[in-house]
Amino acid sequence: MPDAIAPPVLILPGWQNSEPAHWQSRWEALRGYRRVEQHDWMRPLRGDWIARLEEELLACTVPALLVAHSLGCIQTAAWAAHSRNTARVRGALLVAPPDTEREDLRQLLPGWAPIARQRLPFASVVVASSDDPYGTLAHARTLAAQWGSQLHEIGARGHINAGSGLGDWPEGHDDLQRLMKDTA
Repeated sequence: MPDAIAPPVLILPGWQNSEPAHWQSRWEALRGYRRVEQHDWMRPLRGDWIARLEEELLACTVPALLVAHSLGCIQTAAWAAHSRNTARVRGALLVAPPDTEREDLRQLLPGWAPIARQRLPFASVVVASSDDPYGTLAHARTLAAQWGSQLHEIGARGHINAGSGLGDWPEGHDDLQRLMKDTA
């Protein structure tokens, strides 16, 4: 029997937030999903971002689905490695995880390496592009295997952001709907 209450869907943007044309922002506007706001989008501190996610999840009355993009994926894994409240997450769609251990990104995003690589205690899907400038497909495959995530490779779509021309990205929303159904 399906849940009587639909799970809340929390949007976790990456570094610098998701602009209005980004599929995350479009999903938020079209579907009423809730963005986890950060105190500082430009100089993200891992501990602060983890604490904000914890606060939002503690406010949910039923387990939530997470929709993370880029640094939000790394945030999700870091949160799961430290939280005692992982049962508050039903599943996670992890889109375009960056390689924050790469030297150039380590300089831009200090404190975000090493990446938490433990198996996630909830269902998850990693969506990856073959030409993401912030993380190779091999990197995404490795993270998906370590996190215990399904992997969905979508071809050459850049960083799977507004610059990728995805619009409302119905294919990504189909992935989220499957995850929601699979975790019901």
